[in-house]
Amino acid sequence: MTGQSLPKGYEPAEVDKRWADYWVENKTFSPDPDDPGEPYSIVIPPPNVTGALHMGHALNLTLQDILCRYYRQKGRKVLWIPGTDHAGIATQNVVERALKKEGLSRYDLGREKFIERVWQWKEEYGGRILNQIKRMGASVDWTRERFTMGGALPEAVRKVFVRLYNEGLVYKGDYIINWCTRCHTALADDEVEHASHTDKLYHIRYPLAKGDGYVVVATVRPETMLGDTAVAVHPEDERYAGLVGQYVVLPIVGRKLPIIGDPYVDREFGTGCLKITPAHDMNDYEIGRKHQLEAPQVIDADGRMCDPAPERFVGMSINECREIIVKELEQEGRIEKIEDYEHNVGECYRCKTVIEPHVSTQWFVKTRPLADKARAAVPEATSILPENWVKVYYDWLDNIRDWCVSRQIWWGHRIPAWTCQACGELIVAEQDPTECPKCGAVDLAQEEDVLDTWFSSALWPFSTLGWPEETKDLKTFYPTSVLVTAFDILFFWVARMMMMGIHFMGQVPFKDVYIHALVRDEFGKKMSKSTGNVIDPLDMAAKYGADSLRFTLAAFAAMGRDIKLAEARIEGYRHFANKIWNAARFSLMNLPEQPDPALLDKAESLADKWILHRLEMVKDAVDHALEGYAFNEAAQTLYQFIWRELCDWYLEMAKPVLYGEDEDAKAVTRAVLYTALKETLTLLHPVMPFLTQEIYTHLPGCEDQDIALASYPERRAQCRDEACAARMDLFQGLVSAVRNIRTELGVEPSKKLSMLVRTPEERDAAFIRENAELIRFLARVDRLEAGPDIKGPKASGAAVVAGAEVFVPLEGAVDISAELARLDKEMAKLDKELGGVRNKLSKKGFVEKAPAEVVQKERDREAELVEKQEKLASLRKRLESLAG
Repeated sequence: MTGQSLPKGYEPAEVDKRWADYWVENKTFSPDPDDPGEPYSIVIPPPNVTGALHMGHALNLTLQDILCRYYRQKGRKVLWIPGTDHAGIATQNVVERALKKEGLSRYDLGREKFIERVWQWKEEYGGRILNQIKRMGASVDWTRERFTMGGALPEAVRKVFVRLYNEGLVYKGDYIINWCTRCHTALADDEVEHASHTDKLYHIRYPLAKGDGYVVVATVRPETMLGDTAVAVHPEDERYAGLVGQYVVLPIVGRKLPIIGDPYVDREFGTGCLKITPAHDMNDYEIGRKHQLEAPQVIDADGRMCDPAPERFVGMSINECREIIVKELEQEGRIEKIEDYEHNVGECYRCKTVIEPHVSTQWFVKTRPLADKARAAVPEATSILPENWVKVYYDWLDNIRDWCVSRQIWWGHRIPAWTCQACGELIVAEQDPTECPKCGAVDLAQEEDVLDTWFSSALWPFSTLGWPEETKDLKTFYPTSVLVTAFDILFFWVARMMMMGIHFMGQVPFKDVYIHALVRDEFGKKMSKSTGNVIDPLDMAAKYGADSLRFTLAAFAAMGRDIKLAEARIEGYRHFANKIWNAARFSLMNLPEQPDPALLDKAESLADKWILHRLEMVKDAVDHALEGYAFNEAAQTLYQFIWRELCDWYLEMAKPVLYGEDEDAKAVTRAVLYTALKETLTLLHPVMPFLTQEIYTHLPGCEDQDIALASYPERRAQCRDEACAARMDLFQGLVSAVRNIRTELGVEPSKKLSMLVRTPEERDAAFIRENAELIRFLARVDRLEAGPDIKGPKASGAAVVAGAEVFVPLEGAVDISAELARLDKEMAKLDKELGGVRNKLSKKGFVEKAPAEVVQKERDREAELVEKQEKLASLRKRLESLAG
């Protein structure tokens, strides 16, 4: 196949779709457990079934895909499992909103019909994000697609729950939990997001039961005082010596509250007195249990005041109640002062409603025994990269509380527990019971709650491989090789997978955890719809091709460093894709129908030997980078090699041979060009799969081959040649010196120049003379002389290259007077523009009031103009010296 069959322009939209479909149809990425090769496996972090691909997903997918494609090349048996999460709260909310538009609620349908409705929604819309994943080129095995509520996964969830219950690691009890009054469900600690709020801090006087004194407590939630059961002070706080054991009278209510001593109280905060409301504060709840205090709940599940609050407050919203209580306290003279107070407030991670601590009956996993093993496994069995996340992982596990796993919603894994309505027996079983094992009654009521979404996700690495069955997949691909994920689910998911994997499989679920950074906007700000700075990966893939986006993300994916992304950068790598395409078209037009790789051993020209040497260096560099998760180093190595070396130098140096009459030399260069192009495409394939596949199938002999199954290019030790590389450095330096002189002094590209080179040694002169024709061709000079005794005329552009002095005579080539006049005019214009920028930056109002990115843009412009000014001044000085 010849180069004419490769279209003139690269059209990524058509190419991307065709090859994405091809790989799925041909099951290219579906390994057999019995295939040869060491296993390498990854489970995709399952996106919510409600989700749409965002830039974080795009980065995550790109990095995983690079690893999978790279390790396939290295001969590993690679399995990458795709799938989605049922996303209990999020999905139920979506369907409930749809019902609301029909004037219905889930209660109108009833549980069974509502769940049917959710499944209908999932079938209609749930595949959207999977199709988007396909568009990004993810080399997952679609024949093993999983869903956290589909296939055998519900069986795995039940088995895990029942076993944990039988082992005493799951229990049901009353406890204070995070409650969302909008979603009407409990939330685990790590499902609560904290946001900065500025509220009023009320300093309230609680009168002593005896005497005229009082203590002052500070609170941002005066409505909760209706549920106070004590006031606590630090037992060693001298200000309150003698008060422990006495009583205060609760304002508004009139109830007597004991003053207790507890070391939890911070003597330095506020007055050192703490109101204790066990039912409405996590820490107060623990203090209440310790001191055996009652826990009256005065705020209900809807976020409204309830009995046992005084009757006049019952039914009020929290804010209504707060307003009235503050007014009454002020009337009674109980408010000492009110001040603004900035603090972090817990919010529901789904709807952003402020979390209400709430005592209720819930199901919990006893985490300490599981957490200790998960902690000990890092770094002995699992490495977390970058290593700074290890401490965060340890801190979370060290301070972990029992995990509340019950959720008061309908969509999800219903808890497999039943209560006998006759005798009250609690039955927890894998199979639905038909009668009570204690009394034989058949009236059994199943638990209404479902399990936390993260419960089933915690089983993902082994449930997706067929557990609890001892499948071949499970034996072959567990534990998985690496988990690539964002830091924000280190606790939600990673730590819990570690706990469950170790407990149920006896092994960690993955050997490495690579935590990638955030993708921010070009100014380093977090992308958000409200800010209007979101860059949609699907839009970028449609506009520039998926490969351009993938390469951009990889090129900036330095370990531990957030990515500042701008559309201009993606566009820049689209130009890179065009460069590769055009280089391939040129190469294909000059390749024979049947290249002969054996001719590589006959390579003797500087260009051929050098590109083969550099190819070996690139193989080493890419190998080393990807083994160490240095995605950016791999991408940048390939970029520099392809653009700066293969295209800019080798192809240009090869042209005289390819267009020449020496058929033997031409055959060797063609063999080298074929090898360089084919192996470069293979090295680039993990990062840019679509482009490389398209070009690869146009290579002679590769028309029916899939580059996705090609091996990593073999090493050729005989092609390593450091001496050749050193000679090439001199060659490039000489050509670049002339090009730079021409550019700096404004010499027309069409104007032929002479080149004189004074070399420190005769062997350098001999090398230059040997390659004189090629140097003249690339430097566009008519005459070239080299030797230790060369002298350059005074009016010459000059440079030093590896100890050799390069002179370019300028007489007749440059009108120095006219050039000086032009420079003066350009510098005057530059001075005026720079003055305007500096004037703007000197204005205090602009710097303080303009958006930070606007100010930064002006500062960047100032630096750019100063740099240009310095370059022009340097050039003027140089021209003046030539005019001498």
